[in-house]
Amino acid sequence: MDNDATLNAEGDRLQKVLAKTGWGSRRECEILIEEGRVRVNGEVAVLGRRVKVESDSVEVDGVTIGVSPGLVYYLLNKPIDVITTAKDTHGRQTVIELVPSMPRVFPVGRLDAETEGLILMTNDGDLGHRLTHPSFGIEKEYLAHVGCAETGVSESALRKLRDGIELDDGLTAPAQVGQLQPGVLRIIIHEGRNRQIRRMCEAVGHPVERLVRVRIGPLIDRTLAPGTWRSLTVAEVVMLNQATAN
Repeated sequence: MDNDATLNAEGDRLQKVLAKTGWGSRRECEILIEEGRVRVNGEVAVLGRRVKVESDSVEVDGVTIGVSPGLVYYLLNKPIDVITTAKDTHGRQTVIELVPSMPRVFPVGRLDAETEGLILMTNDGDLGHRLTHPSFGIEKEYLAHVGCAETGVSESALRKLRDGIELDDGLTAPAQVGQLQPGVLRIIIHEGRNRQIRRMCEAVGHPVERLVRVRIGPLIDRTLAPGTWRSLTVAEVVMLNQATAN
């Protein structure tokens, strides 16, 4: 498409679309475009560019951002005994049942039935993929209660957790591990293996008694009650996109 056709195409002005998705004021978004940091369908955009939000792909600093109408982002505090799937053959409650039924959303990543805490629900497939792909290294922070309140976890065990644990599916990546109080660990990982925290702690002789995810990348909310959800703010969606910039 030649430049004139691009400028005169149907759709919304690019700076207006960017402003709506939280990238700043229209003037700030114009500066992003002028600096060559925005692409539409793989091409560097220019001021005056219009986009069709239903079909065009928009990138800022190399990261695809959701501009399609109807995208939703829910932060859910999952209680125990709720399953992180769309359906459960045993009739157990699922995370899908705790958020609005329309538009249809999916959980980003998984928490096992016994694990509590934050999980993102969305219909933004691009963002969901980036948040779960190991190459982006999105941090997940957990509080792991492992008992031994009198003696606490030894420094030797903490060092092993930090350096990496050999599991049946390979060595875990280095983790950030601290002991907030005897028997309560703060663990930050960027992998997403099945029941990883539980298996790591069990490997050093401290099986997890309670596990709560308290942060996903930049997302944190200490006021969200178990079983409740809220929509992400525009700023939080922007932060998630920025966190997945490679």
